[in-house]
Amino acid sequence: MRQTILLLCCFLFLSNTLKAQVSGTVKGFVADTTNNSTLTKASVSLLRAQDSVLVKFTRAKENGSFELNNIKAGKFILLVSYPKYADFVDEFSVDSTKLIKDYGKINLLDKGKLLSEIIIKGNRAAMKIKGDTLEFDPKAFKIEPNAKVEDLIKQFPGIQIDKDGKITAQGETVTKVLVDGEEFFGDDPTLVTKNLRADMVDKVQLYDKKSDQAAFTGIDDGQKTKTLNVKLKEDKKNGHFGKVELGGGTDNFYKGQAMFNKFWDKKKLAAYGIFGNTGQVGLGWGDKDKYGQSSYQVNDDGGIYFSNNGNDEFDSWDGQFNGEGIPVAQTGGIHFDNKWNNDKESINVNYKIGDIKLSGDRNDINQQNLSSSSIYNTSDKNFEKNMTKNKLDLAYEIKIDTTLTLKLNVDGLFKKSNSSEAEMRKGTDEQGSQLNNLKQTTTNEVDDKIFNINTLLTKRLKKTGRTLSLNLSQSSTDSKSDGYLNSRAEFFTPSVISPDSTKVVDQNKVNTISNTTFKSNLIYTEPLSKSISLILNYGFNISNGKADRKSFNQSSTGDYTVLDSIFSNNYELDQTINQLGAIFNYKKNKTVLSFGSKFSGVNFKQYDVYKESSFKQKFVNYMPQINYQYNFKQRESLRFSYNGNTDQPTLEQIQPIRNNQNQLNTILGNPNLDPSFRNNFRGSYYSYKVLSNQYFSVNGSYNFTLDPIVSNVITNDRGESISQFVNLKNKATTSYYLNGNFGRTIKAIDMSAGIGLSANKNVNYNYINTQLNQTKNSSYSFNLNLSKYKEKKYNFNTSFGPTYNVADASINKNSDSNGWGFNGNFWTSVELPFKLEISTDGNYQYNGKTQVIQETFERFIWNASITKKFFKSDNLRVSITGRDLLNQNVGFNRSAFNGNINQSTYTTIQRYFMFSVSWDFSKMGGGEIKQN
Repeated sequence: MRQTILLLCCFLFLSNTLKAQVSGTVKGFVADTTNNSTLTKASVSLLRAQDSVLVKFTRAKENGSFELNNIKAGKFILLVSYPKYADFVDEFSVDSTKLIKDYGKINLLDKGKLLSEIIIKGNRAAMKIKGDTLEFDPKAFKIEPNAKVEDLIKQFPGIQIDKDGKITAQGETVTKVLVDGEEFFGDDPTLVTKNLRADMVDKVQLYDKKSDQAAFTGIDDGQKTKTLNVKLKEDKKNGHFGKVELGGGTDNFYKGQAMFNKFWDKKKLAAYGIFGNTGQVGLGWGDKDKYGQSSYQVNDDGGIYFSNNGNDEFDSWDGQFNGEGIPVAQTGGIHFDNKWNNDKESINVNYKIGDIKLSGDRNDINQQNLSSSSIYNTSDKNFEKNMTKNKLDLAYEIKIDTTLTLKLNVDGLFKKSNSSEAEMRKGTDEQGSQLNNLKQTTTNEVDDKIFNINTLLTKRLKKTGRTLSLNLSQSSTDSKSDGYLNSRAEFFTPSVISPDSTKVVDQNKVNTISNTTFKSNLIYTEPLSKSISLILNYGFNISNGKADRKSFNQSSTGDYTVLDSIFSNNYELDQTINQLGAIFNYKKNKTVLSFGSKFSGVNFKQYDVYKESSFKQKFVNYMPQINYQYNFKQRESLRFSYNGNTDQPTLEQIQPIRNNQNQLNTILGNPNLDPSFRNNFRGSYYSYKVLSNQYFSVNGSYNFTLDPIVSNVITNDRGESISQFVNLKNKATTSYYLNGNFGRTIKAIDMSAGIGLSANKNVNYNYINTQLNQTKNSSYSFNLNLSKYKEKKYNFNTSFGPTYNVADASINKNSDSNGWGFNGNFWTSVELPFKLEISTDGNYQYNGKTQVIQETFERFIWNASITKKFFKSDNLRVSITGRDLLNQNVGFNRSAFNGNINQSTYTTIQRYFMFSVSWDFSKMGGGEIKQN
């Protein structure tokens, strides 16, 4: 027995030794396939197939031959490269049965010949990482003739584009799309993605755009915008191109657009016009002022500002269309940019004008959960809105010398809007007895004016890394509104038919709100060593705001001239902010680390003109930050960041303005509120392998707020509520978000496949009738992505998967609303003989029953079209399109927050058929760009 074991060990040892001693060889001969010449000194790389790590390297000899010896057993990839020639890539194995791999003659093809055919084994690098930027190579993706940038971006891993052109990357909305690093029609990304041709693009970059001053100094000021930068090919920067499209359909649907672009030398000129009622409004302009969405808003610097965008019907409508209602839109614009004086000076100008009308109906069902019971509210609303706006922005930059640069940005917006709304609302208890009834109509007209100017002066000093920068900005907003509120609220005792009390409001509302803000920020950077630098900053801000809100009752003659002092107010706000900050920055090899903090002291004063009383407050904000980045290699990166912020209570929470628009809810102030502290952690990891076209990404965030400010709501048995904000001690509100994506090409069937996982959860608190309520809202989703492209034959893309939503509250388990869902979408096109193309797409949504809502929601929106293409370049297209063929496009939304569950249905665009004609034109010239 002992001898048997000994012999077995010897056998295993000898077999492993023989395996380790396997020594293989790969050889071949590199030549030009066109003229059969040898390619001397072509680079030959041997990569490990498992992880693409370089194992051996050599260069071809004078006669083009190469040989790599002493190769251990395993799977490898051979990569042969030569300047201006396409790479040769192939995978092979070395083992005891195959010790020599002889490729013989390897013919490389001149890249200039690749316009018509591709004979490379393997794939081009679709993506690489440069610092904090992901860079996509369009040459690695399929581009149809006359395709737009949008069609290209849809193929990028980790990026989605919905039916309205909204771009989502890494779980965040892309709000800005640049062309060669410059604004192109400002803040409407679709004017780039739907306008520029995909075959003009050299590369596309995805990154978090910082402010100009932060980009220069490296200090994180918290201003980040998810951005795509479309860089054009040099030979596509001279010429003109554009598109004209007209369409008419059933049920009076119509559309039209014209776009023209002319590029020459360093200049770009573009113009567009869009009209129609199919939902393409072209009005996604970023005109929301920087002070936020509530009547009072705390800004990033810790200051508090008035805003003209309050939470009532007597503030302006921003013109956004989110699928609710039927829109009728006309919009147009013009863009010009130029560089001259050897690129030392540049200018970028955008002007846009637009008008949109929106009308529709909305139904809301709400369950308001109390400690031991629930109130059920239903609401039916009819609305009409109209808005016209003009926007002009200009950017000028001059490089005064090699060390001194001046940037100037100016923009202005003029907007007129009017709206009318009629609402009927009803509240009942769990037995169905009526508690309250509300009938309300509002009309409103608003004039808005916004003006901003920003100047940035940057200076590089003599010592390398030593810089000085000064940012000065001034903003002013002015909003005037005039509207009418007619409201009648009736309150009932349960089981009693007649109301026991009634509240009636019939008033004219006149509001005048203005803000003027001046900000300055001085930043100095000092290198402490080759890898460590110190960044210091000082900022001084001053702002003045006025908010005059008047409510007038009817006089005996019927005119609205009697001032209601209870619901009228006139406030003035003055404040100054001093900010100091210090950041240490470490950068060496593959590592970048920065950490530090900012402190701001705020002196705040609010003056009540009517009462001749003032409210003063002083507070200090603390804002620590950490940023870490490690680049393992060109296509693999890890990032982590932490930001802390002191959140001051808003004026609305401390000293609210009385508002009688919502007669069912009264808000009380709490001057004893303390600030809360918000912590935000973010992390991401990206990896991409060229040869297998495999990508993996994961990104997420975790937030928790200490001493959070929460609502304390007291609701009586008739559905009337009184709310106040309070601090919650010894508790923290939390939230997290996690998103992961993995994908690769399945070579056996030449198909790209990927999976995505996402999860998010929010834990919040509020008091309901003196009891502390904890709400947990979570959502989880999984999706599978498949795509396949066969040139001049077909294109197919689909994504689908389940979702699970959790919404539960601690005080009323009957309010839990957990349920399954499913979402899926597909898009495919098939090329037929005689230049015919059939395309179809669809979106499926399913929401299951919940404990609260005992009904499912299901819809499948299916679109299809047939297109006939004309001319050699297929640039004239005649199409017949059917939208929502099954007529299932019902507006729907379901949500839960703080124990309240809401479901909404609304008017939206449904089935129609359309005949359309489109013409793409292009004349691009090569050659070098002239220097001015």
